[in-house]
Amino acid sequence: MNTTITRAMMARAAAMLCVAVTPSFAQQSASAAPNWASVEAALGRKGAMQPGGVIKFAFPRSDLTVTAAGVTLKPALALGSWTAFKEIGNGQTMVMGDLVLTEDEVSPVMRALQAGGVEQTALHNHVLAEAPHVMYMHISAHGDAAKIATAIHDALAKSRTPLSAPGAAAAPSAADLDTAGIAKALGIAGKLNGVVYQVSVARSETITEMGHEVPPSMGVATAINFQPTGGGKAAITGDFVMRGSEVNPVIRALRDHGIEVTALHSHMLDEEPRLFFMHFWANDDAVTLAKGLRAALDQTKSKRD
Repeated sequence: MNTTITRAMMARAAAMLCVAVTPSFAQQSASAAPNWASVEAALGRKGAMQPGGVIKFAFPRSDLTVTAAGVTLKPALALGSWTAFKEIGNGQTMVMGDLVLTEDEVSPVMRALQAGGVEQTALHNHVLAEAPHVMYMHISAHGDAAKIATAIHDALAKSRTPLSAPGAAAAPSAADLDTAGIAKALGIAGKLNGVVYQVSVARSETITEMGHEVPPSMGVATAINFQPTGGGKAAITGDFVMRGSEVNPVIRALRDHGIEVTALHSHMLDEEPRLFFMHFWANDDAVTLAKGLRAALDQTKSKRD
């Protein structure tokens, strides 16, 4: 048999092998995708898929009426509990979250979380002089996703957090906010959650915990929220995610632009590199505040679109 015929036969055989193998490989890849149905069932609601293989669940504290500096806070501004799940292999899942609690809810929720193997990584304030006073409990767990979800649900049941499946979300409305002006001043666009304009700015470096990457949607992106207060003004709050060397430059930039620092602390225990979280507050012209926030962002190693 000559060389040309032999090569042609080998090529046809290789093509047939690819056709036979490719569907099986695709099926294996599809079957390898995480199935979050048991987690959704345990938490009693659908999650929202995020980049990096993360599924995130929101528990807005719509039961609370909280005011700060004369502003009634929308859940999307500063009263949104959440938890996020990411599969890390070998049947294990990494979970992080932030639970908004009243003072009397802290101990029973913490007790239930500890009993269910969910750890606390921080407990503190985010805003100042709000009434009633609320606390923010940051949580972390590794293990079976459904068991962790059940533990979180059972712990939240010790609070007054609404746990029934949420109704339809409020229609986005930018009637009272110059969102285009805010986006231009910040240099990055956000999304409306009801009337609250939310902006997320990831850091440029990779964040890890226990050797696993922590995507921005698991709480390691700077969060900036604008709630309209009338006349082109907005109440702003959120948190800057920073390295230690960035903390004081950000403080100076915020204060130079009339934005109050309301808290400075950690949210995690074992992240690399070490991160600090700075919360802030102001109520003034929204675009002017966005310019001040941009000045603070410029002091951080953040991504830009």
